[in-house]
Amino acid sequence: MSYCVNCGVELDATARACPLCHTPVQNPNQPVDAELPPPFPSRRKEVQPTSKKELALLISAMFASVAVLCGVLNLFFLHSGRPWSLYIVGAAVMLWLWLVPPLLLRGMPLWVRLLLDSCAVGVYVYLISIDLHGQRWFLGLALPIILTGGAIVTALGLILSRGRSILSSVTLIIGAVGLFVVGIELFVDRWMGGSYEPGWSIVVATVCIALIIPLLVVRHRPALRDEARRRFHM
Repeated sequence: MSYCVNCGVELDATARACPLCHTPVQNPNQPVDAELPPPFPSRRKEVQPTSKKELALLISAMFASVAVLCGVLNLFFLHSGRPWSLYIVGAAVMLWLWLVPPLLLRGMPLWVRLLLDSCAVGVYVYLISIDLHGQRWFLGLALPIILTGGAIVTALGLILSRGRSILSSVTLIIGAVGLFVVGIELFVDRWMGGSYEPGWSIVVATVCIALIIPLLVVRHRPALRDEARRRFHM
């Protein structure tokens, strides 16, 4: 049994250097065994890569099993007059769209991935509307909000993916939040009363604007910008 003379960690018989502090191993009473395989791989190619297809298949099988079993329970055993299994089926479909396509398609453009995420949310809300007999509110209220949110997130993702400073990124995110909140109240008011009457969303948008103005000032003042970066990285 050998131990590192520098840090005291226990050494394997095949170790030529300490795996912790990289001190060379020099033990005349126990020379390095070059015939035994090392206890851990030393080169990347020695590690068998994980099959993305097998992982995607496993995830798909898990979600499919949950959805099918819950559907069978709903139809034949726990039928209460309501399709409650749609909530679970919708969640399984949503999670599958979030996880599996990006796993299999590494080169997927960002806008396609964000579009899939928005579609996943839309499918889930639509299945909920079936249970609640609310296809009307889905088309008139939920779908416009989901499409607006998906469009804003997709545009924001495309802009940020081109490389932005921290100040610019925070400014864009705050502005996107304010815009989305105004859109929510717009669709809710038109759905409930037929006309848009600005209220709480204007308060949120005003707060967002109040937060953006100092960021814009700092962004266009080099001295303030450098000080902000210095404090952020401290």
